[in-house]
Amino acid sequence: MEAPVNNSLQQFKNLVGTKFQLYNSLFTSLPFHRVEKTGIFLSLFLLHCEEGYARGNSPQTIMESFFEQYTTYRDEQQRTDLLFRFVQYAERQVVLFDALEDAAFRYIRDLEGAGTLRHLQSEVIQEQAQASLKEKLKHFSVRLVLTAHPTQFYPGEVLGIINDLARALVEENTSEVNMYLQQLGKTPFFKKEKPSPYDEAISLVWFLENIFYRAGGRILSFLKAQFPGAVSADNPVIRMGFWPGGDRDGNPFVNAATTVEVAAALRASIMRCYFREVRNLKRRLTFKGVENVVAALEDKLSRNLFTAGHKADISRQEILDTLADIRKTIVEQHNGLFVHLVDNLASKVEIFGLYFTSLDIRQDSSIHMALLDAVAATTDTLPKDYASLDNAGRINALLNIQQAIDPALLENPLHQDTLRTIAAIKQIQEANGEEGCHRYIISHSTSELNVMEVYGLFLLSGWQKESMTIDIVPLFETIDDLRHAGEVMRALYENEAYREHLRRRQCKQTIMLGFSDGTKDGGYLMANWSIYKAKEELTRISKEYEVDVVFFDGRGGPPARGGGKTHQFYASMGRNIANQEIQQTIQGQTISSNFGTVDAAQFNMEQLVHAGITNELFSSREVTLTEAEEDLLQSLANAGYASYNKLKNHPYFLEYLDHASPLRYYAEANIGSRPSKRNANAKLNLNDLRAVPYVGAWSQLKQNVPGYYGVGSALQQLHDQGKWEALEHLYQHSLFFRTLLDNCEMAMKKSYFPLTAYLAKHPQYGEVWQMIYDEFELTKKFLLRLTGESELMEASPIDQLSIQMRERIVLPLLTTQQYALTRIRELDADTNNGHGRETYEKLIMRCSFGIINAGRNSA
Repeated sequence: MEAPVNNSLQQFKNLVGTKFQLYNSLFTSLPFHRVEKTGIFLSLFLLHCEEGYARGNSPQTIMESFFEQYTTYRDEQQRTDLLFRFVQYAERQVVLFDALEDAAFRYIRDLEGAGTLRHLQSEVIQEQAQASLKEKLKHFSVRLVLTAHPTQFYPGEVLGIINDLARALVEENTSEVNMYLQQLGKTPFFKKEKPSPYDEAISLVWFLENIFYRAGGRILSFLKAQFPGAVSADNPVIRMGFWPGGDRDGNPFVNAATTVEVAAALRASIMRCYFREVRNLKRRLTFKGVENVVAALEDKLSRNLFTAGHKADISRQEILDTLADIRKTIVEQHNGLFVHLVDNLASKVEIFGLYFTSLDIRQDSSIHMALLDAVAATTDTLPKDYASLDNAGRINALLNIQQAIDPALLENPLHQDTLRTIAAIKQIQEANGEEGCHRYIISHSTSELNVMEVYGLFLLSGWQKESMTIDIVPLFETIDDLRHAGEVMRALYENEAYREHLRRRQCKQTIMLGFSDGTKDGGYLMANWSIYKAKEELTRISKEYEVDVVFFDGRGGPPARGGGKTHQFYASMGRNIANQEIQQTIQGQTISSNFGTVDAAQFNMEQLVHAGITNELFSSREVTLTEAEEDLLQSLANAGYASYNKLKNHPYFLEYLDHASPLRYYAEANIGSRPSKRNANAKLNLNDLRAVPYVGAWSQLKQNVPGYYGVGSALQQLHDQGKWEALEHLYQHSLFFRTLLDNCEMAMKKSYFPLTAYLAKHPQYGEVWQMIYDEFELTKKFLLRLTGESELMEASPIDQLSIQMRERIVLPLLTTQQYALTRIRELDADTNNGHGRETYEKLIMRCSFGIINAGRNSA
């Protein structure tokens, strides 16, 4: 096993490390505005930073000594100009590194090795599990849901350059590489205006058209070819979901009109993909009895796509039937020539229909509650005393709604829009098909009432109980909500009206579990373990009521938000957790890092498909946790929770984060349409603070607290209790526990305490810094003892090297950002001189982009 790993590592060094140095040197000739030798200065600055931190210097000392020793700049304007050029340069270095990794992907990852569909094929044949696979594929699917979180900074133009640059690097076309690097030097990265939700949607459509469309088609075509008859058109194994334009939780800029507009854009986008592919088919399928059928399909797609005012008159089934007729003719009359092209297009139509990706609607439960109180006060549809009724009374009133109401009767525009959105779902389903928009997700679900409120709102919006083609999805996030999730679902399953609704929805209940707020609330260990336990309990209760439960995981990019090696988590779920589908959000830089090329997307999608299938087919290989092992993990979670709570409840905890990191600037950067706090006017507190800026701020501080804090304390406590041998056994035999710690190591590898060591002496915040640093060192000590490694991530040398190189690229940006934060604090303290503040604020925000993009899954 060692040889392939070493070989891949050498390939990485050659194809990424060495080439980065080579092509990076081309940057030195790029004419950056006002500073000709930016690249040379930046190289000197990087070395100066490394030497300065090794001596224990602060970012401010490092910055000031750099300007004194290496430049003639004494004027503040000259210095900040150079720093902005550094940011521009480093941003493009990150893009170059991204492109090199993308180009090298197929050479450093085994595309037919463990976790791929080729590997699955050999396992199924070896175990003679063809019948079991066919049964599993009747229902199993992987749904990837692209979300609207504001951490994917590259605009479409830059994504296109990365794509072209990666191709030129693969082909070793140096002249093209040089041209694309120059293009990068002149292409703006920074969004001058805040994007609208529609803008966010369109930016992600690039990935749908260029990546997922092709990768999804490849996967389904492979499954059909290797396992004939195992995959049906009704369950295409790969599904896509979408939140931009549908997720209005805390985003006042998403409304019903936006949702309809995004759904129309998604339909137009997939129709364009089909049109282009049918035009290409036309060039190959020039045979008698086929040519005219292809031409007719092309004409019909063209009319539906390009003719203004044309009423949609094409369906998914019609396209599939036409392709089936073409296939039949080719096989029977033309020796099957080019039949694979027809099959590949049919696979895509089965996956993407006329909607491309299913648009989810999400809103917070508090909005629904306030809306229904307003309905009761304004109309006769609900009892006048509705607001004073207990939960049972309210549910009974909701079930007895007899008529729809006009949203215009309500005063609050948000309440009006909520009802218009629910009505718009029907409009989207008529145009795009039921799959185009069929899920309503409720944030902060804490009771049976929260779900029944949404059921009642659909009745208020003109939907009929018998034809409510909607899945209502509760979202449980906080530790407390996760603990009570089972009680909530039991109450729902006991509700006869809701049971009837579930029967009409094939007795399938989707439940969303959010990692981000769980980690923010309870720390790394408790959040992960609480979700695991909630899944076990929800699986048991759902089986009891003969309901097929499907878990939808709200995962962010970094381990602190449920990211990292997610396929290993799914492979590690024991027999006590439902495994009918794998559903997870894909957000932030994870979209471009894990799914930025067709090769990477196909590989990572295959890993998830493989994890879900083999977990059930070859369950003897998976060791479901024993009762003793669960007790051990619960003890770890409790100890980690206690440690994290001690930090979280420190009187200066949030103040420290606000003081030392760029937290407050998330709201001001034009990186997303959604505010960084749920309640924009409230004082900073953990409940209102969104997980993206919370985790992202720790990431830019290079302390990554939510990704490991409490792990060291928990391991030490069990060690002191004489349970170390049991922990070692658990680490050796539980993939779940190993993956938990692997991802923890990743968060720690991206930490760098010399950057903030100057805060250790701060009179107010020094204690918080020291607590975090001590826990980091404690966690590192016990992790290395448990894994038997000499350094973090030693078992993943390619990922380890990638992180090291990326962290080195952004060290100048981290230093610049900390320097700018210090300068702002100095300006704030100087009541006579606030001049220059705006410049430093802009510098902080610009640094954020490069730091987060380099991290690939840092927010």
